[in-house]
Amino acid sequence: MNNGKPKIGIYELTGCAGDALLIVDCEMELLDIFTAADIQSFAMAKSDNIDGELDVALVEGSVTTEKEISELKDIRERAKIVVAFGNCAAHGGIQARFDDKEWQENLKKVYGNQKFTHTKPVRSKPIDEFVKVDFYLPGCPVSKEQFLHFLTRMLKGNPPEHYPTPVCVTCKYNENDCLLNNGKLCLGPLTADGCGSVCPNHNIPCFGCWGPVENANAIAELHLLKEKGFSVEEIKKRMANFAGTKLADAIKQL
Repeated sequence: MNNGKPKIGIYELTGCAGDALLIVDCEMELLDIFTAADIQSFAMAKSDNIDGELDVALVEGSVTTEKEISELKDIRERAKIVVAFGNCAAHGGIQARFDDKEWQENLKKVYGNQKFTHTKPVRSKPIDEFVKVDFYLPGCPVSKEQFLHFLTRMLKGNPPEHYPTPVCVTCKYNENDCLLNNGKLCLGPLTADGCGSVCPNHNIPCFGCWGPVENANAIAELHLLKEKGFSVEEIKKRMANFAGTKLADAIKQL
């Protein structure tokens, strides 16, 4: 703590930076955020960044280079609490959808026999593959309301809100017709709740942008979708879009 304010660091690994940008887009609340917390490091918003001890570290993006592994481990050593901020950090994101063989093939196609001198690339993985993660804040990107809720609770010393149920729960509360029964490839049964089932509310199937819910039964969903006429390849691609390694690895043997 610095003058009673928690020391917070916000870091970006490999991703689109959408989650960090979301914080900057909290225009009306931004001054309050910087007043309530001691923001030690936030490359997108300040230049006088400090690599010191932290109460909370928000880490966005997946790990995609050996340098990022080193950076992440350094953050973990300095921070009391590490938060996987957004789907890339929590689940690997879109860039983690490939297995080792596919990743090697794609790397070869893009870079050929190029030697890497700055840092060596590695297959994209979520941050919990390398360090202990204390909390997960899902979303692609995280919503403004979700982030402000999270930050308020953390500033008061409370754990963040948990999302243990799938999108289907909210979808039923909203009295939507089940899109699976209407022949649409919907990932509502596998996806963490919290978005308010915004896509199904507009008759658009869930694409899983909040990442998989705890104990998601990907195998059962795959068999259900097969029964409804979808191909295994189509199902796998949809499941891997936002969930990265978390669901891709679960179904790769099928």
